[in-house]
Amino acid sequence: MTPLQLVLASESPRRRALLKEAGFDFDVVPVKVSEIPNKNLNANDQILDIARRKARAAFEVLKVDRKAPFIVLTADTEVIFGGGPLGKPQDKDDAYRILKLLSGRFHEVITGVCVINSETGLEFSQTETTQIYFKHLQDQEIWDYINTGEPMDKAGAYGIQGRGGDFVEKYVGPFDNVVGLPMDLVKILLQKGGWPPPSSAGCK
Repeated sequence: MTPLQLVLASESPRRRALLKEAGFDFDVVPVKVSEIPNKNLNANDQILDIARRKARAAFEVLKVDRKAPFIVLTADTEVIFGGGPLGKPQDKDDAYRILKLLSGRFHEVITGVCVINSETGLEFSQTETTQIYFKHLQDQEIWDYINTGEPMDKAGAYGIQGRGGDFVEKYVGPFDNVVGLPMDLVKILLQKGGWPPPSSAGCK
């Protein structure tokens, strides 16, 4: 029996690092899909919907190119404030607007995770949530942070694993969820999806 190959369909170096640190052996095959949220869904379901879009798109590409069975893993992480996603900043002024909104306030980080098994066609998905409490931020420290460039490719305009972590007063929930991949949930969904394969330990 040919063992399943784990495929991470993501361009995120942070997700790759988390999966590697957890001991997984995997390939990386990024896919491009629309990440425009479905306004007819609530924030939680919007995030799940995008993670599923990524997984299904990757599945369609991989089933053509690969002869061996695989399980595809995707994720979508959003910063939720006031009931809706903040998204990634468009420019420096937008990053300032987002960080000023978060200053001294509470928000949530939600990651949707989806897996699909190429042999069974079964799909499993779920979200993980972490609550974040920001310190009150001074304008100068916001601009100093923006000028490092760190916030520009991140949902909510900050990276908790980088200098943006200095803005966090406390958090409730998994830290790795805020980075972009909640590993406890990933392991649960992969197990449901048939990973690790019988002939392999799958991860350390």
